[in-house]
Amino acid sequence: MKSRVEQLQEFLKEDINDSFLKYALALEYVRVEENDTARDCFLKLIKDDENYVASYYQLGKLNESLNEVEKAIEIYKNGIEIAKKIKDVKTLLELQEAYNMLIGIDEDEF
Repeated sequence: MKSRVEQLQEFLKEDINDSFLKYALALEYVRVEENDTARDCFLKLIKDDENYVASYYQLGKLNESLNEVEKAIEIYKNGIEIAKKIKDVKTLLELQEAYNMLIGIDEDEF
């Protein structure tokens, strides 16, 4: 029986430009704790499809979990700018909340 990673890789062979499949593969690598591979997948996805803004959130979270705070901050900022540009309000709010929490801003204080 094939692993999820293997299944996703096969699907990607059929459509190498499918951003959703690339995203799903990166998330699967996170799930199996192959963090370097997951990071590489997210970075490639961002390079290939910068408007796939969910990838910025997940990559930021991955960097946070690895104590790479400065990288997470940079990723969140980049994602926030792209989400604004494409008017993806839902993801913009998620990215802004993750960024604020990381830098220590509590939105309930306002």
